[in-house]
Amino acid sequence: MTSNVLPIFRNIQAVLFDLDGTLVDSAPDLAGAVDKMRTDRGLSSYAPERYRPMVGAGARGMLGIAFDMQPDHPDFAAMREEFFVNYERRLTQETYAFEGVSELLAQLVARSLSWGVVTNKSERFAIPLTQSMPLFATAGAVVGGDTTPHAKPHPEPLLEAARRLGLAPERCVYVGDDERDIVAGRAAGMATVAAAYGYLGHNTDVERWGAHAAIHSPLDLLNCLPSGQALNGLK
Repeated sequence: MTSNVLPIFRNIQAVLFDLDGTLVDSAPDLAGAVDKMRTDRGLSSYAPERYRPMVGAGARGMLGIAFDMQPDHPDFAAMREEFFVNYERRLTQETYAFEGVSELLAQLVARSLSWGVVTNKSERFAIPLTQSMPLFATAGAVVGGDTTPHAKPHPEPLLEAARRLGLAPERCVYVGDDERDIVAGRAAGMATVAAAYGYLGHNTDVERWGAHAAIHSPLDLLNCLPSGQALNGLK
């Protein structure tokens, strides 16, 4: 039934997802990569949870926590590359899909909906990570932060994903756990869903992002799509 589904979701043919914090929890591997830099230098190890709030900020966030280092530091570029190399060596060592993601993706396929990934993670990491996890076997597109000349919140990566799926942007919905995801999705002309889980801080108010709907677990997304039973919509 579609009676409870907002009009913007009724003709959806594909679902695009952010990666980190939306489909998978990569925080343990990102934290492990940067924390190794601390222990290699004889510094004490930090608990993984200390890094988690800054996972969405990438190398800048991880190095900021581990070494209180900002991008204008003269050693930042070298330290960032060391972090990247460490991360490459353990891309999926402790990374896992959030509970319900596998079932969600299976349901999308069963409903004949295409799906893909649009992440700001560079292809250097996004491609091998998704290729190494069976979860992504049915993905129709994987677009990284450097696949196009622009990264989110610019809409171009989302538009590229729609092109790869052979669909108009308005036939796609974009799901992400960061305000930049919602900004990019709306700019691309897509329906948008805020994933209110993952790396969000306790004080984050997703209603301020302007998404068309919000979900509190991956499987909640099914309620927003045609043949769902309910909708957690935002005005």
